[in-house]
Amino acid sequence: MTTKRLNKFLAHCGIASRRKAEELILSHMIKVNNKIVTLPQTLINTEKDIVKLNNKVIREEKKYYFILNKPKGYLCSNLRQKNEKIVIDLFKDFNCRLFTVGRLDKDTTGLIIVTNDGDFANSIIHPSSNLEKEYLANVKENITEDHLKKVSKGAFVENKYIKPLKVYKTKKRSLKILVKEGKKREVRVFIEKALLTLLSLQRVRIGRLKLPKLPVGYFLQTNLKDLKKYF
Repeated sequence: MTTKRLNKFLAHCGIASRRKAEELILSHMIKVNNKIVTLPQTLINTEKDIVKLNNKVIREEKKYYFILNKPKGYLCSNLRQKNEKIVIDLFKDFNCRLFTVGRLDKDTTGLIIVTNDGDFANSIIHPSSNLEKEYLANVKENITEDHLKKVSKGAFVENKYIKPLKVYKTKKRSLKILVKEGKKREVRVFIEKALLTLLSLQRVRIGRLKLPKLPVGYFLQTNLKDLKKYF
């Protein structure tokens, strides 16, 4: 017999995050075997019990995992703003509720994971994961030691003073920046504070997972076992 907590089951089915799933349960919107259940931790038999939301039977989805080289101009969101392009547009052939693990801003390219596995996503983005992220920045100016010192000094981002873990020059107009905080646009802020003009920004690593040799906008399908080797 396969048992699972009801809130976890709903998250695995792609209905919502585990927190949102708990809200659905507490709002009397979930039935198990035609009876309303209000305890998120209720154990169900996933092989026999029938779970319904709005009288529609809920079933566990097959889990998908992708490594994407995100193109510029795409939003890491499932909510489209006007006519904006979103990352999920690149996965139209997959009939499931996919989402990005964390975010890259619209103008940043590079490594991002796309999945429908909420538990795996949470394990990556949770602060306790303590994962390094590495970015490659190309700038207009020739990079000096003074520039590197200013980037390394850090800056206030979202009302908190943070510093990169490491900064080093790769070419005369390129540098790599390692961070852990994950604050919005933090790398761009570091570069701006150093009075450098950013031309392009690409994420090249998360944890031990490096961006594979993929054309921009292309992805590789993988599996949970292989992904976990890097985190």
